[in-house]
Amino acid sequence: MIFVLGTGRCGSTLVEEILCRHPSVGFVSNLEDRYPLPPAASRWNGRLYRGLPARATQKGRLRYAPSEAYRALDRELSPVLSTSARDLLASDVTPWLDRRLREFFLSRASAQQVDTFIHKLTGWPRIGFLDQIFPEARFIHVIRDGRAVANSWLQMPWWLGYGGPERWQWGPLGPELAAEWEQSGHSFAVLAGLLWALLVDAFDAAASPLPKGRWLEVRYEDVTARPRQAFEAMLEFCDLPWDGGFERGFRRHRFERGRADAFRRDLPGPEVDRLTRLLAGRLDAHGYSAER
Repeated sequence: MIFVLGTGRCGSTLVEEILCRHPSVGFVSNLEDRYPLPPAASRWNGRLYRGLPARATQKGRLRYAPSEAYRALDRELSPVLSTSARDLLASDVTPWLDRRLREFFLSRASAQQVDTFIHKLTGWPRIGFLDQIFPEARFIHVIRDGRAVANSWLQMPWWLGYGGPERWQWGPLGPELAAEWEQSGHSFAVLAGLLWALLVDAFDAAASPLPKGRWLEVRYEDVTARPRQAFEAMLEFCDLPWDGGFERGFRRHRFERGRADAFRRDLPGPEVDRLTRLLAGRLDAHGYSAER
């Protein structure tokens, strides 16, 4: 099991979809998410995804692609992965959940006849929970500049932060973050930045017990700037070769760098400065220069 994790709006979809171009990789499709299909129906996932024309798999339109599959997980497991108001821990695993989640992924891996199964989850890391069930799983964390993530969230129709932290799905802010929200005059840009901080702190805490060989952090900006180098590192981490099949899939993707600093154009200057000051320590810790 390889889990691709991120905060959302961080580039994890791009990473997952390219990795799933590999002929040796299995995944849950968006058709399985939408319709209650039996695991055996996933047998042709890889061949369909890798064989369809590029336009049939492109994001932003009706398409066929890997999925986070929250609806399928809700149906076959529980809403625990899709609706939790806090991070999920090892202590949240019950024997029933353990059995059901194993069956969810392993039955599909068996149907697809693959040894490597990749699944993306965004939001809370859920690493402790997943590690308890899949102790050999590996995790790829896709991280993006928190100012860019905050800016992107503000433009999404599903962003619940406009109702304040009392109405979103992430639970209450801690005292320190709540004080920042108050001091900002309830700035929505600040609230989005605080959510990024909340989730990144959760990732750092959850990942710290994992050995190096099971955890890889990848910056979205590096993926778009040096995609071949970034995916070479990810394939090595997954013990997958860069073969002809993957090369063909890799070439189908275009890597856009133009929106790396879009937050500077989309947000007022004072809001950008406030976000930069607020997130400076976390940005620096993950290789971002808070000064740029």
